[in-house]
Parts: sequence; structure tokens; C-alpha cells
Amino acid sequence: MNKIGIIGGSGLDDPSLFEVSRDMAVSTPYGEPSSSLREGSIGGVPVVLMARHGRSHTIPPTQVNYRANLWALREAGCTHVLASTAVGSLREEIERGDLVIPDQFMDFTRSRQLSFFEAFEPGNPVHTAMAEPFDAAMRRALADELSALGYRFHEGGTVITIEGPRFSTRAESRMFRIWGADIINMSIATEAIMANELGIPYAAVAMSTDYDSWKEDDVVTWEAILAVAQSNAEKVLELFRRVVPKLA
Repeated sequence: MNKIGIIGGSGLDDPSLFEVSRDMAVSTPYGEPSSSLREGSIGGVPVVLMARHGRSHTIPPTQVNYRANLWALREAGCTHVLASTAVGSLREEIERGDLVIPDQFMDFTRSRQLSFFEAFEPGNPVHTAMAEPFDAAMRRALADELSALGYRFHEGGTVITIEGPRFSTRAESRMFRIWGADIINMSIATEAIMANELGIPYAAVAMSTDYDSWKEDDVVTWEAILAVAQSNAEKVLELFRRVVPKLA
């Protein structure tokens, strides 16, 4: 039987997601785990959960070691990984509160020593498209259940992983569009790269939280973004409850 790793941000540490059997901590080559693992089951399918930040975002994103997270799930014996995260959207049809099933990643981590605009100078390697880690069956199951639940969602999209602040400036967003990004995030692209390196089938759901900040001059507060993330996390909780039993 498959063993499903679930990893996500605020809301996915909800104790009602599954019956907890035990807490675990896994050592990795990248330092201490950013949070403990919980092992249980959903619909009879064994599950290992890692909540990146928790419902109150008690762990700052800058302190989360995404490579350690995926390594820990692999060490816990997970055969597949389902991930979710809050993102900023660059596509006009993706509205705040929508969910997205991405199918491509762009990695900027090879240019960590460069500033943002230096990374775009000719000759600097800045991105690697990542399609290999995706599991088609998991993505199809996600889409089917999203349709059954009546949630507004989009199939297909390129996630970009960036260095620096979680939500970037409009000037930077224009550059991301040039490079083909649809949604911006610091976590799941890095995780997908690690999943690819470890050979773990992987699928993700992106939760759009701050679309208005890309098309308006209004300031979007962290509190407003977190409120949308919490609402979307509830959708993802229900989605994972329905999807995981189909992955046995």
C-alpha cells in the first residue's frame, strides 16, 4: 500500500485531518526538521503529515528548510507526496481564493548568490523548468475531486521559487511574467526539485491569496492574506480527505 506524505502551510496541521497515531522527528543532512511529523491514516491509507508553519505561522518561512522537509518525508517511508501552499498569482483569471494544480516549476535557487535583477543579466543561469516529479494519477484525482466539490480551480500553471521576501514587487512580477511564471512562491518549487532528486512522485495544489496586490495600488496586509490562506486551507483539507483514499 502507498504511504502518502502531506506537506503544507497554515491549516494543514488541523487535528481533525486524520487520527494521529504518533509524532515523529527525522534527522536529515540539512539540520533539524522545521517541524515534527505526524503519522496516522485517512480512509485506511497511511499518511505522514508535515505542517510547514502551522495555523498561526509560528515558524517564519525564512526558517523553513524545504529540502529537509522532503528528505524527512522520504526517510519516513512516504511513497508519494501531496503538497499545498499559499501563492501570489500573476494570471488575471486566477482570483484570490482560487486553487491551482500547477504542472511546471521554475527554479531560481541556482542564483542565490545574485540579487534579483543580477539574476536576469545575460549569461547568468536563472531557472530550470521542472516537470519530472509530477504524478499524473494524483493530479487527475485532485482535479476530479475539486470538480466534485464545486471549488473554483485552474489546471496547469508555472510556479516560480524566489529568494528574498515571500511576496515581491510589481516590477519583479513583470519580470516573472517574461520568464513564463503564473504564480509565485518560495516553497513548492524547491520541494518539487527535491522530490525529483529523491524520485518521489509529487503533486501540488496552490492556493491563490493576494491576486489584488498585483493589479491594484491598494496595500494587501499580511492579516488579509492569512485570512484567505485559512479559508483555502479548509478547502484543501476537505480535498485531501477525499483524494488520499483513492491513492491506496
